[in-house]
Amino acid sequence: MSSDAREWVWEHSTSKGAARLVLLSIADRVADDQCVSWASLSSLAKRTRASASTVREAVDRLVDAGELEQLDDLMGPQRSTVYRLPLAAVAVAQTLQEQQEEDSDAAASDEPAATPKLRLSALRRYGIRPREVPESPARVRKPAVPETGRSKRKPAQRRTGHRHNDVPATGTQNRSEPDLNRRYSSGGAAVTSAADWQVDPASHTWARQQGHLDRLGEEGLRTADAKWRAHRAGFNPRTAAAWAADWRSWIAREHAPTRPSLYALPGGGPAPTGGMTRAEAHTAALLAALGEPTGTE
Repeated sequence: MSSDAREWVWEHSTSKGAARLVLLSIADRVADDQCVSWASLSSLAKRTRASASTVREAVDRLVDAGELEQLDDLMGPQRSTVYRLPLAAVAVAQTLQEQQEEDSDAAASDEPAATPKLRLSALRRYGIRPREVPESPARVRKPAVPETGRSKRKPAQRRTGHRHNDVPATGTQNRSEPDLNRRYSSGGAAVTSAADWQVDPASHTWARQQGHLDRLGEEGLRTADAKWRAHRAGFNPRTAAAWAADWRSWIAREHAPTRPSLYALPGGGPAPTGGMTRAEAHTAALLAALGEPTGTE
């Protein structure tokens, strides 16, 4: 039947130019006497060697002229657009009617043939079917809570302040707990400043076991501790464990206080003058040691 549709385009269509080529391309895919065809915009552009916009304008002109219908309620293979040539369908139907009248020797009717109704059952064999109508958005109810993931509800804002009014803002929660350095507090990670931190028994034991107490002495250890607190006064608060580690590192690097001069030993030589270099002072100390009586003279 595509030949009958093409013949009608060649003989009776008033289209010209690109519109005529588009109509011929659509008629070339007509399958039966209903003059229904399908084609995509890209395939029509490829066959007519025209741009997509030119093909779209040609289809609009053909529809306005009544030589082409776009059946939006139908869908072709690969979701392509379905077209119908209504005037060609009338011509084909009239030709079939005349043939039937000649075969039955009946009188010819003067009434023009009407456009035949579409037979969807016959079109299904060519891959043409009704277009699936999407469900109305108003009928699709969204679930209150998604099936997966967290709810979209805004989480409740956390309350600020203390949960219990009878707990003081500072200090330990349990009065039986020691508050020294907050080392044994229930929080476990309390912070304090360097000035408030006190040397714990473990750090004092460490200084004695490592020999720093003998090296510095009690007075030297207190001097080193005061110097450490002066240098750490501007530091941000830390935990007691962090201050203890920092304090131990400071004590390990601290120099011992000044020892008595070797030149003050009994029988020694005169004390070196302030203008002596370090090498001259060491030489003078060695000579003073050699000049001491040994008791074997």
